Amino acid sequence: MGGPEIERLIALLARLPGLGPRSARRAALKMLGEPHRHMLPLAAALTEAARAVRPCRRCCNLDSADPCTICADPARDQGLICVVESVADLWALERAAVHRGTYHVLGGVLSALGGVGPEDLSLPALQARIAEGGVQEVILALSATVDGASTAHYLADRLQGSGVALTRLAQGVPMGGALEVLDDGTLAAALRARRPA
Repeated sequence: MGGPEIERLIALLARLPGLGPRSARRAALKMLGEPHRHMLPLAAALTEAARAVRPCRRCCNLDSADPCTICADPARDQGLICVVESVADLWALERAAVHRGTYHVLGGVLSALGGVGPEDLSLPALQARIAEGGVQEVILALSATVDGASTAHYLADRLQGSGVALTRLAQGVPMGGALEVLDDGTLAAALRARRPA
């Protein structure tokens, strides 16, 4: 097929989420077809990002500024912290443009099977932020999985008595969702989270 450099490029690309061996080959061919247009700018951007991007010491978001641009934004409500599992979740909420507070990235969820315990998450940093004062509400925006729910319960126990309001994202029927195709857990959550019409 190609030399060892091409095989190594394909193997590295195939490690990326969403890219299997076939997609990695297509991406490699596209880049190799016009290296000055595709490959060299990508290599420069990768090098620069690896050098400059770090976790924010306050919220654990990824940014080249520390504190990150969200934490440093004076227009953000510093008294409102949305706790998420990953930076990908933070980015999804930012794309929706509905949260005007700050965030806290846990770096995962508790998982007995996965070997993830409280010491593996950024809980001390969250507790330190709350202890500083000024936080009125913590939104637990964790996935609707067993591990997400157990993490939310653990956080609720740990933050009880801190004087902040704890809330969770509503769960249930998605917009455009037909009841007949939803799983039992989603339907149960939707019924429990019902509100006045």
